[in-house]
Amino acid sequence: MSEINLKKNFIAGEWLAGETVIENLNPSDLSDLVGEFSQANTSQLNDALDAAKLAQKAWAQVGLEKRYSVLMAIGTELIERSKELGELLSREEGKPLAEGVGEVYRSGQFFTYYAAEVLRQIGENADSVRDGIEIDVRREPLGVVAVISPWNFPTATASWKIAPALAYGNAVVWKPANATPASAVALTEIIAKQDLPKGLFNLVMGSGGSIGQALVESPKVNGISFTGSVPVGRGIARAAIENFTKIQMEMGSKNALAVMDDADVDLAVTLAAGGAFGGSGQKCTASSRLIVHSKVHDEFVEKLKVATEALKVDHALKEGTQLGPVVSDSQLQSNLKYVDLAKSEGCQLICGGERVERDTEGYYMTPALFTGSTNQMQVNREELFAPMACVIKVDGYEEALATVNDTNFGLTSGIVTTSLARANHFRRNAQTGCVMVNLPTAGTDYHVPFGGRGDSSYGPREQGRGAAEFYTIVKTAYISSGQPE
Repeated sequence: MSEINLKKNFIAGEWLAGETVIENLNPSDLSDLVGEFSQANTSQLNDALDAAKLAQKAWAQVGLEKRYSVLMAIGTELIERSKELGELLSREEGKPLAEGVGEVYRSGQFFTYYAAEVLRQIGENADSVRDGIEIDVRREPLGVVAVISPWNFPTATASWKIAPALAYGNAVVWKPANATPASAVALTEIIAKQDLPKGLFNLVMGSGGSIGQALVESPKVNGISFTGSVPVGRGIARAAIENFTKIQMEMGSKNALAVMDDADVDLAVTLAAGGAFGGSGQKCTASSRLIVHSKVHDEFVEKLKVATEALKVDHALKEGTQLGPVVSDSQLQSNLKYVDLAKSEGCQLICGGERVERDTEGYYMTPALFTGSTNQMQVNREELFAPMACVIKVDGYEEALATVNDTNFGLTSGIVTTSLARANHFRRNAQTGCVMVNLPTAGTDYHVPFGGRGDSSYGPREQGRGAAEFYTIVKTAYISSGQPE
């Protein structure tokens, strides 16, 4: 290990090494070392929290135009460097290059959007029910926000948390996923260039069991924004309640795409293939349940089989790659176990579901398509996070809707239909936070609220103007003007 090449934590305005180091390997090519990344200790975490508390008080007093300029600068640099940083992201996470570049570009848009939101922070006023009293209602910063982000969208998910946190006057202590530390350091380097109070933004890398747990248990944290699994989310909620810490959590999903008998089948196939297998299925919005009307079932399956087999699985940076590797060996082994589980439950494997070799050693598998599944099978109840989709045959719209809603999750759902009446009924009655009509379940905008129901989400929504519900506290002030002389 070279001290010069070691990527460090950013704590209280300084780049600091921790006690241990992890290696980050390219999942497309295991001989390619992306970098070595320092792991912070709990003492350093406490230093970050102490610095954040002091810096937040200063940042809350900074004028709106200064905050606007800082966020615009971060967003502009991300957009301008999206090709460079997108390649780094794809190299360490495994998504195809175009997706990596697109993610970094979108991350820049989160910052520029919230830069504009800084200038749109308008309060409310009202007359009191008592004479001579006026009421002022405004939002104030939450305080110190802990950001715990996942590896599947290492720059975008972090950005849609960090940008509103800073926009609304908060300090940030960020613990990224250890699977994608290079993207975390790259974003931190951009933020660190800005004229911010020392300690306002901190990058503290480490494992979830040590740094993550200490962070969520700390009474110095005012809010926790987390994206990850349901079990980890439940643990965070238990820890947070001890300190009455505000929480915002995006967790698992089991999204469904319903294909009706009046659907454009070719469109449905395109939506299903992209929604189920894009990003190697490693999306919280992926459509792993394909609920298909019996009248178009066979045609849909045959065409989707052709589309699935045509998807090119290869090195993330290779031209023409449509599916890169999955992120790690543990993820690959989990995926293959789910393939075996689907078979054991009686599903018919139509194609894919195998580990494959390419020119470089990596975690490659072909996308798996199953038919003959029922909604009660374990493979249709649990989040897979794999390039896998199971077709569930239904005999009508009402059965399709009931099947869509028969889940503990509720993030996204979609319907493919040419009926306006069905589309409207579905959008009103699907029990998910996001509903898609003739669109893939994966793919949302940055200027509107994002979140789900059930086990998928807990707490205020992310993104758009709805983010203010989490990152701010409402204050109601009563002012007596007295009686005029």
